[in-house]
Formats: sequence, C-alpha cells, structure tokens
Amino acid sequence: MFLHAGSRNNIRRGLLALLIIITVLAGCSTSREKNVSEETTNNGNAQTDTAAKNDESVQASDSGTRIVKDFFGEVEIPVKPKRIAAIYLEDYLVALGVEPVVQWYHPSWGKQEYLNLNAPEFDITGNIEALLDAEPDLIITDGYADQAIYEKYSKIAPTYRMPDEILMGKSSEILLTIADLIGEKDKAAGLLKDYEQTIADTKEKLQAAIGNESVAVMRLNIGETDLNLLGIKNKFVGSILYKELGLTPPKMVAEMENFIENISMEKIPDLNADHIIILTSNGSWTSPENKESIDGLMNSPIWQSVPAVKKGNIYQVERTYWQTGAFKANLLKIEDLKRLLLK
Repeated sequence: MFLHAGSRNNIRRGLLALLIIITVLAGCSTSREKNVSEETTNNGNAQTDTAAKNDESVQASDSGTRIVKDFFGEVEIPVKPKRIAAIYLEDYLVALGVEPVVQWYHPSWGKQEYLNLNAPEFDITGNIEALLDAEPDLIITDGYADQAIYEKYSKIAPTYRMPDEILMGKSSEILLTIADLIGEKDKAAGLLKDYEQTIADTKEKLQAAIGNESVAVMRLNIGETDLNLLGIKNKFVGSILYKELGLTPPKMVAEMENFIENISMEKIPDLNADHIIILTSNGSWTSPENKESIDGLMNSPIWQSVPAVKKGNIYQVERTYWQTGAFKANLLKIEDLKRLLLK
C-alpha cells in the first residue's frame, strides 16, 4: 500500500515530534540524576563537615577548661582531668573508678588503708615534694586546706576546695560534686541508686533483728585514760547509723550536742547501751603498741560490769573506715553492721 504525500508528511512530523519528546525526557532524566548526585555529594560533604566540626568540638571540649566555684571563689579546672589528687577525699575517687595520683598520709592518723591504693604517700604535714612529683592536673581537697595551703597547692595545679555546706552534708552530696568535677556524673547516679537500695534493705533487716535495742559507738584513745563517745550528730557514724539506717541511740548519745565527747571509765555504765561498737584511735586491735591500752580497758572491772559487755554485745571494728564518713567507708560500715548484728 502506498501513502500519498500528505500522509508521508504527517508521519514525518509525528516522528520528529516523538524524537523531540524523547530527547527532552532524556535531558530531564540526566539533569535530575546530576542534581541528585550533586545533592548527595553536597549533603555528604556537609555531613562530613558537620561530623568533623562536632568531633573537633568534642576534642576541644575534652581538652579545654571550665570555671567552677569552690570555697575560696572561682577556679579554672580541666574539663576532663586525667591525674587527680584528692586530699582526704580519695574514697570518692576510688568509688568512681579513678586511682588518685597520691594518697594523703598523716604521721599521727595514718592513711585510709581500707582503700588498698598503690599511689605514693603524701605526708600532709611535711613538704609538698611528693605532690609536686605526682604532676596532678587537678587537686581536690576538703576543709583541711586553709588559705595558705590552698595557695600552695594552686601553684602545682588547679585546686578545688570543697565548700563547707557540701562537706557538712551527706556523703552522696560530696560524691556528686566530685563526680561533676571529673566528668563522671552518670557513674555517680548509678552508685547512689545502688546505695539507696542497700540502705533500705539493711534498715529492714536490722529492724527485724534488733528492733529498738540501742547502739553506741565509742573510740578507745590509745595511751589515754578515757574514751570518746560519738554523738548522734557525728557525721562519721551518726548520720549513717541513726539517720539513714534508723538505729536507736542510747539516751546519752541522743542528747549530745557535740559530735564527739570524752567519757570517763566511771561513766561508761551510765551509757546503758544494748550494743557497743568500739574502735581504736590509731593502729589496729592487734598492734603491739596498742596492747597495753586495750588490755587495760578489757580487763577493767568497770568495763566488765557494763550490760552490753556481759551480753557479749561488744564489737571491735577497723578504725580507718569507721573514722570517716566517705562513700566506700559507709558501705564497709554497713557490711560490719550486717555481720555483727544480724545473727
């Protein structure tokens, strides 16, 4: 079949139009692909740039400093300190998983032996050579540091002196403060959650075991003729025993205004405690240098006449963690109480 000229022209025009449409569509597709490719590349570059900037920001943050307020005013400290000295406060560092660069030591008081640290000792009554050699990038201290000591430490590294209102509060407040200083707030929150559960469980068990029987804490002063009685307001034992764990203090302890008071041997029977926890002022119960003082107390007719002694309710404990109200020390006290009173 043959087409006439008009028909052939129509066909050619139709084919030409179709060719143009295909070309346009192909061009649009190529353009879209190019735009998508460019957009993807640009977005990728933007994301890479953003990630790089964020990474740089984190690195800058980790290696930077910040301003905090301590007892003496404002102090600039590292955001992420790596080498930390915590004078009298090593307990909290260890609880947070940080090994201090030195451990404080006092010739008369000793050190916090229960922490079992490998850090070199720093005699706080002597020169600061050991502290200087440790090269700390942050020093944290409690109320022991007066203005002169603070300035001396500040020449070695940024020094944070804990405010008195925090030191006089619960150990949990000190833990949170130190955790914030060293960038371990999440870890502190977890520790405190576990601690509260331990307190609740132990309180319930102690109540079931001894009820309202009274508990006193005393300290045998080595080489002296009297003892110390630790009051209900004593931050080392009063807070955890009587406030947190709900143990009953003897009347004499409950009425004490002072944290600690001397009590003569003749007054011990007036204490009238059902249970007596006792620690030494220095050394241990087996230290040869303490033997004379320990034997003098234990063999005293007055001591033997005390009701708690007659009942066998006298408990000798380790002084280094009973003489501090720090976080790990309190956990060790709880373990002692469970071992001694949950019979």
